[in-house]
Amino acid sequence: MIKSILVPTDFSKQAESALKVAAQIAKKNDAKIYLLHILELPMHLSDLMSTGAPAAAPEAIFFMKQTHKKFEEIMDQDYLKGIEIIETVSFEDVMHGIIDSSTKNNADIIVMGSHGSTGFEELFIGSNAEKIVRTSKKPVLVIKEDCELFEINDFVYATNFDDEDKPCLLAANEFAGAIDAKLHLVWINTANGFKTTYETESKMNGMISGLNINNYTLNIYNDITVEKGILNFADSINAGMIGISTHGRKGIAHFINGSLGEDVVNHAKRPVLTFKI
Repeated sequence: MIKSILVPTDFSKQAESALKVAAQIAKKNDAKIYLLHILELPMHLSDLMSTGAPAAAPEAIFFMKQTHKKFEEIMDQDYLKGIEIIETVSFEDVMHGIIDSSTKNNADIIVMGSHGSTGFEELFIGSNAEKIVRTSKKPVLVIKEDCELFEINDFVYATNFDDEDKPCLLAANEFAGAIDAKLHLVWINTANGFKTTYETESKMNGMISGLNINNYTLNIYNDITVEKGILNFADSINAGMIGISTHGRKGIAHFINGSLGEDVVNHAKRPVLTFKI
């Protein structure tokens, strides 16, 4: 069950898109939202605030007031009405601020915005977002475009059907249930990791038979690379979103070398949900 959602914001359009999605998920699951802003103060002010000093410098108070004003403007939006929104500020760097806040507030999921296929910018500059996707123990849902209506009917989850991926697959199934979506499990077959249909179907059925998953399909999709296969398969069924597990820099464990999870997040036009193995 999703009861607590963390949404990092830099008050950009992309961050608001993520908040709109989080709001719709929250309403469906009666969940609360922790709205997090990373307040990147000069070093001496950051140290002062993090120590809990009784008398904060005037500059720090100014930044805090400006941030709170932006929070108030956001929380007046109609799409947030009826949802418990908790204002939270971190004085850490972006990555540690998001990871620590997700742990501290026991978030079930992190929902964050992105600027599209060119990578993450502004709040989520360069490797910061990739580090969050790679290191977060919580599922991370990355939103690329404005989602006035987040209605996902078909949710693609790419997996190698190894035992190591079982917890992530079950988490993906739980999320699909939380948003009333059908789960499409897909094995991407490539020349480098080719398996026959018999081998693949045996492995698929072997895993699924022991799991409590109902509303799903099993699929084998052939492509040049695993990443292209995931994206192209999602296109072929017009899926609303993509899910994938990440194993540090290795992507799906033993499935392909390289940062598969981060690559899919960066290149997909659809929302992408990542799970840490």
